[in-house]
Amino acid sequence: MTDGPVSPVQAGKKIVLRSAQDVTELINSGRLRTGKSFAITLIALGGIFLDAYDFTSVAFGMPYIAKDFHLTPGMLAFVSASIMVGALVGSVFGGYFVDKLGRFKVFMADMVFFVVAAIACSLAPDVWTLIIARFIMGVGIGVDFPVAFSFLAEYASRKKKGGTVSLWQPMWYVAVASTFALLIPVYFLFQSMNWGENQMWRIVVGFGAVPAILIMVFRQKYMAESPSWAAQNLGLHEAAKILKGTYSIDAEVAPDAVDPRAERKQFQMTLTQAWGKLVGRRYRARTVLAGVINAGQAMEYYAVGFFVGQIVLAMLHTQNVMTNIISSLILNLCFGVTGGFLGAKLSGKIGPRKLSLYGFCGTFLCMIIAGNLSNVEGIWSWVGALVIGLLIFCHAAGPGAQGMTMATMSYPTSLRGAGTGFTQIGIRLGAIAGLVFWPLATAAWGTKALLVLAVVPAIAILVILVNKWDPHGRDVDAEDYETEPVPALARP
Repeated sequence: MTDGPVSPVQAGKKIVLRSAQDVTELINSGRLRTGKSFAITLIALGGIFLDAYDFTSVAFGMPYIAKDFHLTPGMLAFVSASIMVGALVGSVFGGYFVDKLGRFKVFMADMVFFVVAAIACSLAPDVWTLIIARFIMGVGIGVDFPVAFSFLAEYASRKKKGGTVSLWQPMWYVAVASTFALLIPVYFLFQSMNWGENQMWRIVVGFGAVPAILIMVFRQKYMAESPSWAAQNLGLHEAAKILKGTYSIDAEVAPDAVDPRAERKQFQMTLTQAWGKLVGRRYRARTVLAGVINAGQAMEYYAVGFFVGQIVLAMLHTQNVMTNIISSLILNLCFGVTGGFLGAKLSGKIGPRKLSLYGFCGTFLCMIIAGNLSNVEGIWSWVGALVIGLLIFCHAAGPGAQGMTMATMSYPTSLRGAGTGFTQIGIRLGAIAGLVFWPLATAAWGTKALLVLAVVPAIAILVILVNKWDPHGRDVDAEDYETEPVPALARP
């Protein structure tokens, strides 16, 4: 293997590039502090905002959709699952195309899914149109995740990579809180106009097309291809051009530079080859750990976080639409956003593995405590609601954010899209399990179902304790440029 990363030559203020590794190392070094990189990070997070908004707005509308279309429980479950099935399809193929076609092209294309799907959902005249529209929306979400995380990782320095990628979690909760904040004026508008509440979901879901269009505009103006991906697949001259436009630096290609495109087969793989690498000897431990953490956190979130307003109502023994909206807004804003920012701050210091472990320990304890407070009255019912908030906090600071951070940071540039896309399969399966488990479990046991759900973080804790892989402090991107087999002892 190489003796270490080859630093690009700096002649005065001019950056001279001789290999694709120079480009990656230049960004990872943290020396580039100006230009559009901050805007690109915000735009990438904007995609995550849109993902969360679409999920939450449709989730809130499910009871009203059932009334609007007179759905049976089975048909309602089919409508609910359609977005997850679409997200599963999008993640399977989206990650592969992110690596093959580039981050920018896929990033721009997936916004079309959001705009079309949001409008189609809001105007759906029948349930089958709604199902198809939700499936399309899910495909967009599934594609957006791997491309957004690739951008976040490849525009951040090695030191800040974990914290930057983890910012997706507070952005998610900001989007969820924003959805419920929008519902408040919509609710009072419908009350004042004597409109049927069954139609509220159409306005809130359709509004998702507005941020999608805005993100498209900003992406077109400020976004550029990932320099690391461009260096490997488009050549050093194109990478130098992107560096100049993004960071306002004087970058040029040395006359004796090695053209990375001559070794493009090293970076370009078929879907089968990419997945083969992900489950092969070198990356298997990373893939398993990222998959378990993400499947576990997804089942937690889509069982508890997704239904948090309804859980609080059950804890407080009330059924009020505005209480549902306000409690969901407060819990997501106060506990989800703060927990997410804490996780982002700590990720670069202690690493995603330890944060995931600590977070799962916290959610396990909260589930046990809240489950035992499920049938109490008076002040203890409020304590139970507070514990649900603490559960959201532990989830957001721990596995909620760190699962995808683990996946993004565990693979080099050539595998990052495929790796994050592959990990999304675990997220979608965990989400489906959570969405199916919680209504059935609460119908049988009420909020004592939390005691059963505690098995999920318990299993994740055991897996993390056994699997020692942690990308924290490792130069994973350098693996793209190793020319000799890695000794067995050096493998995770």
